[in-house]
Amino acid sequence: MTKLFLTSYFAEVAGVIGDFDERIEGKRVTFIPTASLPEEITFYVEDAKKALEQLGLIVDKLEVSTASTGEIEDKLKNNEYIYVTGGNTYFLLQELRRSGADKILLEQIRLGKPYIGESAGTVVLSPNIAYIQEMDNPDAAKNLESYEGLNLVNFYPLPHYGNQPFKDSAELVISKYSNEIELSPFSNNQLIAVIDGEVETWSAVS
Repeated sequence: MTKLFLTSYFAEVAGVIGDFDERIEGKRVTFIPTASLPEEITFYVEDAKKALEQLGLIVDKLEVSTASTGEIEDKLKNNEYIYVTGGNTYFLLQELRRSGADKILLEQIRLGKPYIGESAGTVVLSPNIAYIQEMDNPDAAKNLESYEGLNLVNFYPLPHYGNQPFKDSAELVISKYSNEIELSPFSNNQLIAVIDGEVETWSAVS
């Protein structure tokens, strides 16, 4: 059973995921902050870490850009959850591929391990990430040879819809790509849950 929780800003919707899985406390989550490395603004990384800990999860950091193959394999296979932060989607995809973490991550998700993505960690699951260049700078990933995503969903999540500072760039993505691909815009107060192929949009209580 595939379990994907796709968020824009995880800290705002963390409680919704906690409601979904009452047995979350005490489990370990592989925390991948790689996408944030090229970014100047990274407050969301610490916000996510605190939100996961408040849910009762044990946060086990995995920086795939520097980790060994053995460390990547050990953490992704043995921890009960996978969490990937926001940041630059192109850099994230580059490092997942370069390190081989993409293959292990996909294997574990298909075996039923819950995956939580935030912004870039959400977009990277799409069939192709070229559409997000209005939000993210592709130049952050000089060695990325293809924009083909991890292709775990058949739609194109568009995070931060209606939220600053991405309000204008999200609208630009819609105006450029809405006739070409199946965009799924959602705000910081929402998440897209994909449970065994069934797609639902959930909202956090304000």
